Amino acid sequence: MDRGLEVNLLKDCRYGKMLFNRYDRYIGRSLEMYGEFSEGECKLFSQIVRPGSFVLELGANIGAHTVCLAKLAGNSGRVIAFEPQRIIFQLLCANIALNNLRNVDCRQQAVGEQSGTIVVPALDYEKEENFGGLSLGSYQSGEVVPKTTVDSLGLQRCDFLKIDIEGMEREAILGSRETIERCKPIMYIENDREDRSKALIQLVDSLGYDMYWDLPPMFN
Repeated sequence: MDRGLEVNLLKDCRYGKMLFNRYDRYIGRSLEMYGEFSEGECKLFSQIVRPGSFVLELGANIGAHTVCLAKLAGNSGRVIAFEPQRIIFQLLCANIALNNLRNVDCRQQAVGEQSGTIVVPALDYEKEENFGGLSLGSYQSGEVVPKTTVDSLGLQRCDFLKIDIEGMEREAILGSRETIERCKPIMYIENDREDRSKALIQLVDSLGYDMYWDLPPMFN
């Protein structure tokens, strides 16, 4: 009989209760051992996201930062969180429910330059892995999930745009140009792929943004 996915419930996380996969090598391991994951990022977000802020989070994973962003935005704000991996997305939804956050809209979608679909490979979530490090775009078999663009949302407001989608950051920005030009959000973008870094920086620069590095530790 299938025993199902093993998860742990962390009750003393600084920002609230968190469910996580015990086989997650990075986010889950950090939550289990230290009661936090990259809290330095949340400290930075607290200087940017205020009550009433409208936040887009591309690549929310299980919601370690979604919970933080939602609490900073408050009941008068809104967070739209995208996560394409179905099992990870279900944990994201569970964590939003556990923390009674009604200002979060979770969507099982990828975000890119054009709308369509993308293939998410079938991973074994009961073997140790960095589930948050999955790079999409090259798989031919697996679960087909929708892919959308930020511009297709037709937003009239976006205060903060967080993008952490494992190498697809440039594509997501290309699909967000109209929104960025209209709303001019503060952006927090992962840039850890050496072969894609230069093109990503050039794109952000072309949008008229000043750029700064933030290198927070995984745990305090």
